[in-house]
Amino acid sequence: MLVHPQFDPVAIAIGPLAVHWYGLMYVAAFAAFILLGRYRIRSQPEIGWNVQELDDLLCWGVLGVVLGGRLGQVLFYEPGYYFSNPVEILSVWKGGMSFHGGLIGVLLALWAFGRKTGRSFLQVGDFVGPLVPLGLMFGRIGNFINGELWGRPADPSLPWAMIFPQVDDIPRHPSQLYQAGMEGLLFFLILWWYSARPRPVGAVSGAFLVGYGVFRSLGELFRSPDQGIFGQSYIVSMGQWLSLPMILIGVWLLWRAHRRASPPMP
Repeated sequence: MLVHPQFDPVAIAIGPLAVHWYGLMYVAAFAAFILLGRYRIRSQPEIGWNVQELDDLLCWGVLGVVLGGRLGQVLFYEPGYYFSNPVEILSVWKGGMSFHGGLIGVLLALWAFGRKTGRSFLQVGDFVGPLVPLGLMFGRIGNFINGELWGRPADPSLPWAMIFPQVDDIPRHPSQLYQAGMEGLLFFLILWWYSARPRPVGAVSGAFLVGYGVFRSLGELFRSPDQGIFGQSYIVSMGQWLSLPMILIGVWLLWRAHRRASPPMP
């Protein structure tokens, strides 16, 4: 039986200065965004992006991720706790970031950036989508290091079933690692491959929404459900409710993009 290592959340401490693992995962995510973006700009000059625009876009995106992700956690998952402890809203280094809230923040940032650079919202989304999943993988690894978002009870005979001592002594799925693999690494490989060839405007954005929504919903089957604003449900979790509109909108964007790209029937 595996036991969660109970990592120290502080990776490096120099006097009063403490660098948390969760913060380092965000640094790794942003570094992956820049490296992948620069590679795509070099390998596909026809997309019309440059490095300066990529750097500017990252700054806009960071604000969207942090502000939207934190507000999403507060409003979608733990409103009672944070409204009773409002100072904790600022303690982002302790974890607690909602992907769906971060997505809303990023969408607003992409819209504003597109207005500034003369691009449509979907053109910006098509470029950004493939650069995101590796960052999601690093975020889930940060969740595992923090020992948060643990999984549902698992069969004790499962070789990788894990006890999280801070929760109880029940063997559980290490769902953080499942999600790191599915909505992180696997999703990245699929979306990177799909976006490597020219696609109609909006198709990559649609594929991102569908892919993340599906992989997140699958991961929720193994993750202990959060309370959420609808209460704690083991049938349809809050993460699955929030993923459903993503999937529907993504399917519509894919249909719309390919329909517009298809030649008219004679």
